[in-house]
Amino acid sequence: MTHRFTRRAAAVAAFAVLALAGCQKASSDKPAFKGIDLTGAEYARSLNLTDQDGRARTLADFKGKVLVIFFGYTQCPDVCPTTMAEVAEVKRSLGADGDKVQGIFVTVDPARDTAQLLKAYLASFDPTFIGLRGSEEQTQAAAKEFKVFFAKVPGKTPETYTMDHTAAAFIFDTEGRVRVYARYGAGAQPLADDIKLLLAEAGKK
Repeated sequence: MTHRFTRRAAAVAAFAVLALAGCQKASSDKPAFKGIDLTGAEYARSLNLTDQDGRARTLADFKGKVLVIFFGYTQCPDVCPTTMAEVAEVKRSLGADGDKVQGIFVTVDPARDTAQLLKAYLASFDPTFIGLRGSEEQTQAAAKEFKVFFAKVPGKTPETYTMDHTAAAFIFDTEGRVRVYARYGAGAQPLADDIKLLLAEAGKK
């Protein structure tokens, strides 16, 4: 009886090992992102705003490119310029593949960030970057879709307010699906690594 139980237990254990190996193999097939893996997320699925040239834009316009979308504002003192500079650095580091990466800046301060201001601001980082803006209601809707927080912080005068906002970038694959949440402060290299993984994934299709 004991011997039979031992053999049965061994068989069950062997099956468990095989099942675990199967699970490990399946998980190893997934990209090992440096940022937070958002694959399959049921948000950040739409974006309907106007670019700095007055054209209506949606996520479908950028299919075929890896998107890096960041919500911020042009008068941001540190997080926003640092992030956009890192995205520009990554694009340059990729050489020809940099053409397959699109940086997108969504302003959370449409009252001050005019189309002309967005155009000048983004051109200082990379001439291909696109700025998106909308009405207060459209901005709120976009932030809600992406689960992005932003709020006005009063300054000494009505014109000198600042904006608190989520400090992270969203990386989309070439099919227009959100895949990675890249938190501020990680640096350009993890961002580059995750973009390379998505470009390699697209190259296999």
